[in-house]
Amino acid sequence: MELPKRFKSLTVFFILAAATFFLSGCEKNATEPGNMTDDEYIQTVISSGYDNDYSNEDNLMKQEYEDLNDGGPYFDYEGGMNLSPIDSLYKWGRRITGVNRNFNVTSEGDSLKKVVVTTTLSGNFIILGYVNGALDTIVKPYTEVLKRNVWFKRVNNTPYPARNWRLYRVSGLDGETTQPQTGSTLVQITKLEIYLNNAASPQYTFNGPDFSTIYFTTKFFGGSGIPQIDRNEQVKIKIFTTSQLAPVDYAAFHWAKNSFGFHRIPFSLESETGSGPYYRVFTKTFNIYGNHRLGAFNAYFSASTRESLYDNDVSKFASDMVGIPFKVIK
Repeated sequence: MELPKRFKSLTVFFILAAATFFLSGCEKNATEPGNMTDDEYIQTVISSGYDNDYSNEDNLMKQEYEDLNDGGPYFDYEGGMNLSPIDSLYKWGRRITGVNRNFNVTSEGDSLKKVVVTTTLSGNFIILGYVNGALDTIVKPYTEVLKRNVWFKRVNNTPYPARNWRLYRVSGLDGETTQPQTGSTLVQITKLEIYLNNAASPQYTFNGPDFSTIYFTTKFFGGSGIPQIDRNEQVKIKIFTTSQLAPVDYAAFHWAKNSFGFHRIPFSLESETGSGPYYRVFTKTFNIYGNHRLGAFNAYFSASTRESLYDNDVSKFASDMVGIPFKVIK
């Protein structure tokens, strides 16, 4: 039975109208996370990321918590050192129990927003070691404060913040324990040098002591400043520190959790000058894993007083932390 021409026209009209409404609704939901302001959306990207693509540098900040949460004690990638009252270190690590992030957003004109991100981590520094031949566990409650500066740049001017803003620049991360001891008053990282493939001169040099003043422009805006270190490359890293204590500090490189768990490499002391304060250089050479995931990541370097790890006094934990973004593209 054939429908009247007028009825068919009305039917087609309503179908098209419904389809248009449905598609426009889907488009908005795919690009706009609720009715957020620009500042709220930017804070969401910092905390939760832009998407799930590791090659997207907008996701760098969301990785910080998981990168630094060891989940408890674990083994060094290499052997440890000896010092009483803990005769030998078995394994150790941070277990984060609380995270607080503060965002100070300021507008620099209509097209640029600077965000000072201050992250406060609280948790327990857990050490397993042998004391007089018996395995013992020491738990040191701690607070660590990390600071990073980021800029977002306007790329569009729509009612939807998710279409308008992308990460433009990101700084290095600078942090230290504030409880039970203030890290930088006892040991502080002052410079990093990164050498690639047996080169005589460093490929990258980063000067502190405030590494949050070092900025990198993201590839979305044509930047090439984020260090590139690719699979199987040989890397030598030097950590320069200033320490107030005579016992040699513990310096290490930390990298993020993967299918093999968390990893940490201790550095060796290369040189020392001074008699208080002590100026020390730690070094380590290693190869980037051949199946390292491609994308943008954070590398973390720490320097902790020797008594942080080898003294069972829970009031002794002082550590300085630096984070530098890097990318693996091949």
